[in-house]
Amino acid sequence: MKVNRLKTITQRDIYLFNQGELFQSYLHFGAQPVSSLDIEGVSFAVWAPNARKVSVVGDFNAWRTAAHPMENYLDSGIWVNFIKSLKSGERYKYCIETKEGQIIYKADPFAVYAELRPHTASRIFPLVGYIWQDEAWLVSRRHKQHKKEPMLIYEVHLGTWQKRENNDFLNYREIADRLIPYVKEKGFTHLELLPVAEHPFDGSWGYQVTGFFAATSRYGNPHDLMYLIDCSHQAGIGVILDWVPGHFCRDAHGLGQFDGTPLYEAGSHAQWGTYRFNFKKTEIWSFLISNALFWFDIYHIDGLRVDGVSSMLYLDFGTENGDWLPNEYGGRENLAAVKFLRKLNEQVYKYFPDAIMVAEEASTWPFVTRPPYDGGLGFSYKWNMGWMNDTLKYFSLGFEQRRYNHNLLTFSLLYSFSEDFILPFSHDEVVHGKKSLVDRMPGDYWQKFAGLRTLYLYLICHPGKKLLFMGGEFAQFIEWKQDAQLDWFLKDYDMHKMFSDYVMEVNKLYLREKSLWEEDHCWQGFEWIDADNSAQSVFVFQRRTAGSNEFVVVAINLLTQAYPVFRIGVPEPGIYTVVLNTDAAKYGGSGFMEQETLPAEEVPWHNCNYSVVLQMPPLGGLILKLTEVGKADTISLTG
Repeated sequence: MKVNRLKTITQRDIYLFNQGELFQSYLHFGAQPVSSLDIEGVSFAVWAPNARKVSVVGDFNAWRTAAHPMENYLDSGIWVNFIKSLKSGERYKYCIETKEGQIIYKADPFAVYAELRPHTASRIFPLVGYIWQDEAWLVSRRHKQHKKEPMLIYEVHLGTWQKRENNDFLNYREIADRLIPYVKEKGFTHLELLPVAEHPFDGSWGYQVTGFFAATSRYGNPHDLMYLIDCSHQAGIGVILDWVPGHFCRDAHGLGQFDGTPLYEAGSHAQWGTYRFNFKKTEIWSFLISNALFWFDIYHIDGLRVDGVSSMLYLDFGTENGDWLPNEYGGRENLAAVKFLRKLNEQVYKYFPDAIMVAEEASTWPFVTRPPYDGGLGFSYKWNMGWMNDTLKYFSLGFEQRRYNHNLLTFSLLYSFSEDFILPFSHDEVVHGKKSLVDRMPGDYWQKFAGLRTLYLYLICHPGKKLLFMGGEFAQFIEWKQDAQLDWFLKDYDMHKMFSDYVMEVNKLYLREKSLWEEDHCWQGFEWIDADNSAQSVFVFQRRTAGSNEFVVVAINLLTQAYPVFRIGVPEPGIYTVVLNTDAAKYGGSGFMEQETLPAEEVPWHNCNYSVVLQMPPLGGLILKLTEVGKADTISLTG
């Protein structure tokens, strides 16, 4: 049978693809709908250089392998065909005959839509046709510097945030209509979605992908996901997607052994039971960098959080018994992956200068957020895993142990400005027996909530952008369940409702106070006032804007002992107002502190020329703001 030669790929495209330079491969590969005055159909292109034969099979040809054979275009290893009159939604796969004569069926690596699991076929879907209404957001985004803006990220798994009464998934549009008003009301600035690329197993949470270009059909079609992102932007909410370029799952219809050979992979991830991508192949660069750009271009996303960067950087990551080979210099660094990551970030910023690129990187690899021309990897931000681990370890300690572990909360300031950090309380911290955030807190029921309020205050006031996994905002008491929605009924209970209100008020205070975010990545934005009071487990510091006198003072008491008279240093004379008290009765606190304003005294304290005397609440924190500039009170009180 003669192959139809109407193609969306050229000889130049093939050359660039092979060189690792075809950064919009999604416009040429896969199933590309073609419509003109005289012809309509779908042009197919797939990379399978080691195949003996390839054909397109589907419902439209009764899955007959001889019906639509593909041509090895210019003997490039890229197989093409054009099929007339195919409809949107048609199921298809590639039937590949390997050099050994084996027949295998593969989903399209560039498919933009797929069958709902457990079915595995790709589906034809024209991405054009959705009418975006987020132009105002995209324009405003180009004029902002996100590192100088507030960033308070709400991390969401779309399948379990809320579900229908019968436990079925909501679709993208239903999620949008419920989730976005909620996120806006709570004061978050960004959504971060656990991976939405197609994946066969719900229990992987989306981190083991088969369809890198396909928005998962669990929640609807690609236009439905566009609606969710569009509505987010119209509400002033940015959208970051989790993205998994380090590995992929072994399912038979996926990328593994794609043409009968390890085309995409370079060995296995023993720890995760997946395949590693082969970053020595430049075609993989074209595939993955195109995939990153695809989500920005086609879906208007604002950023990618790159999963498992450490697993890409180190050849021995997750290996056992020395089962790895060193690089050409004898080291453990994956030099090809380093080059790939630099190229990835260079190209993302070239096409989308205002993009947010976040590395989940847990090692001490240097310069993750420096540009490639300066020896860095080029990410915008790095998750501060060290801060997260130390913080949660400290807050999980019994009260009697805290004075001996004071450095767990001060150590982060030794490196907080070595990278541009995001502080994550992510999904990984509320699964696998780690307990929920509130259940990690020591003490009785009241003390757990008091501890959680101070933990959230510490998150908000520490330098760095912020991330909180869903459910944390109303103190979900059990770990996240991957097969059920959040425990929304908890908001009917007073302590959970008050904590939810507390998070909303703290978030909105954060948005108002430039000193809490404008200088997140340099020493000009932070200064210790008292970092050494381990005996009382009290921390006092200030956050500032640059080049102005705008600042707040933060005092946190992490023991259950209250102090009716407690002196702290302040940087300027005048009247200080308590703009936040985590121990307020309306949040479920004891209401110990009754002061609303505090006059500064000309009494040196904590290396400051002025100080205030306050009532330090038990297991609580305060934010003070200078609201009336003036001469200090000369009356001294004993502190």
